[in-house]
Amino acid sequence: MSESTKKSMISGAAVLAAAGLFVKFLGAFFRIPLGNMIGTVGMANYTPAYSLYNFLLVFSTTGLPVAVSKMVAERRAVGMYYEAERVFKLSRTLMVILGIAGCCFVYCFADTIAQMVNVPGSALSMKATAPALVLVPLMASYRGYFQGMQEMSPTALSQIVEQVFRVGIGLSLAIVLMNSTLFTDFTAQERGAAGGCFGASAGAFGGLLAVLVIYFIKRRKVKAEIRSDKEAKSEKSGKLIKRILWIAVPITIGTAIMPIVNLVDAGIVSTRLVASGWSSIEAQDLYGQLTGFASPLVGFPQILTQAVVLSLVPMVSAAFRKKDTLELHNSLKLGFRMSMIIGIPCATGLFVLAKPVLMLLYYTQKESAISATPCLQILAVGFVFLSIVLTITGGLQGITKQMIPVINLFIGVVMKFVITWVLVAVPVINVKGAAIGTVCAYAIAATLDTVFLIRYTKVKFPWGKIFVKPLISSLIMGAAALVIYKAAFAITASNLLGTAVSILVAIPLYGVLVIKTKAISRDEMMGISIGRKLARICDRLHLW
Repeated sequence: MSESTKKSMISGAAVLAAAGLFVKFLGAFFRIPLGNMIGTVGMANYTPAYSLYNFLLVFSTTGLPVAVSKMVAERRAVGMYYEAERVFKLSRTLMVILGIAGCCFVYCFADTIAQMVNVPGSALSMKATAPALVLVPLMASYRGYFQGMQEMSPTALSQIVEQVFRVGIGLSLAIVLMNSTLFTDFTAQERGAAGGCFGASAGAFGGLLAVLVIYFIKRRKVKAEIRSDKEAKSEKSGKLIKRILWIAVPITIGTAIMPIVNLVDAGIVSTRLVASGWSSIEAQDLYGQLTGFASPLVGFPQILTQAVVLSLVPMVSAAFRKKDTLELHNSLKLGFRMSMIIGIPCATGLFVLAKPVLMLLYYTQKESAISATPCLQILAVGFVFLSIVLTITGGLQGITKQMIPVINLFIGVVMKFVITWVLVAVPVINVKGAAIGTVCAYAIAATLDTVFLIRYTKVKFPWGKIFVKPLISSLIMGAAALVIYKAAFAITASNLLGTAVSILVAIPLYGVLVIKTKAISRDEMMGISIGRKLARICDRLHLW
């Protein structure tokens, strides 16, 4: 891999990761106060609406942006700037059409869907998300275009603006509606959930506005590149659309599987809990612990892995298009290694500090937070497999094998349904059965995806560097974090101080361990601005 290519991947991932961390911080600032305001029952009304929203967004914000990113990267790699621009404009039109269709569907059928998932109070929340289904797809088309140009800053900036709007307006509206005399047919918790859901629409407006401004600023440079394209061969629009859909549809189907599972879980989990003897309110409370308290925390580290994937896909696509096997293999190995350097310690940290973190974040719902601890620990284990799925799926998409991860994830989901159906009805396991089922789904998909990627690319992964070194470093870090938390809590009797001290010690400790085990090299750290600063600090401390 060329030095510039390596730096491009690491820098792009770093930009998206930094923005993602800030976005997730704001997201936590949104979900956590919202959960404290409306409780587990309110979150049980919020979750089906948000799951439906995410499911419908899959059709316009997953496959199509990846297709745009891939096709733009391929064309720009060989100087076809005019064709790259046409790919973007055609995809943008498709996004708007799909967005309008999704918006109309949700608004018209919200009440029916809410009844189908056994959470009738979620209908108002579903309607509140409808406007976002038009705005987000349009925003995603611009993000995919910039990612294909290997420019990650526009995506990062629009993500930040989107989340600021979402948090500010969503929380404000949740408070207003909970104390409002409007929508009296709904409870205060249901109205609060709807206010929170409308934040998605407000955020989409802000994010779209930001990316539009960036696009118009960069138009002069894009036009200059198009003028320099001497050949400027023009494929027929119909052929380009078919190519876009050929890439996008399998990715969309694969990405839609888990949102469908989450949506169906809303009905299955509650039904099986009631069948095993829990009351309807108790079932909603348990489901709220899983989806409202435990699941969102897994989203924090997931954004870091997704940043790696977004940088990986266009680079793999470009190397594949140029038939550069060496660069293709190096990109895949570096992407896989980076995802595990991030994923394994995040999973370890969530597992060992699950209870104190939940108690810290959901301080007004401590009993529910404690009950949600086993679910978070189970999902933490599953995060390692999820990181593998995301990364290897990106690699397979880059080599035009996007249907394979769809089939593999479907196989995993079939097993999840069986495991969830059986285990949730066991009283001692209850809602933890759904978490176990999710982990099994990811484990099966991760294994199959990796086998197929190796088969088609002949890449030889350095397993010790990918898994063993980050795992050893993470286990030492996790043990230290747990000991430090217990010691700090014993001295201060403060969960806040104990958690904060353990995390502040664990992060730099893991960094030192990763360097000492040579899981990451000095050259790789020098590929990003913050990495250069850290590398110089390590030089002064003689850590290399």
